[in-house]
Amino acid sequence: MALTVVAAYDVSSDSRRARLAALMQTCGDRIQLSVFVLTIDEDELDVLRDRALAIMDPKEDSLYLLRQCSTCWEGARCVGQAMPPAPVYFWAAL
Repeated sequence: MALTVVAAYDVSSDSRRARLAALMQTCGDRIQLSVFVLTIDEDELDVLRDRALAIMDPKEDSLYLLRQCSTCWEGARCVGQAMPPAPVYFWAAL
């Protein structure tokens, strides 16, 4: 089952930051410079965390992975230019 996860990071090195951003973009949408909304399942989240840790320097960098329940996410409010990412629907013909 897909989870909604807010990922926010603070990475001091430009090269590590770029690599981490590219990793996050494989799973979700950027909503701020260092904040992403991910749609990911539990196993993929574990793999993402491990891959992020391989990129980061844990002594200098930080990453928050905040799981959001559907009720909490539906109650999100945006102000100003902020807009939540639009849901992406996939169609399959069987």
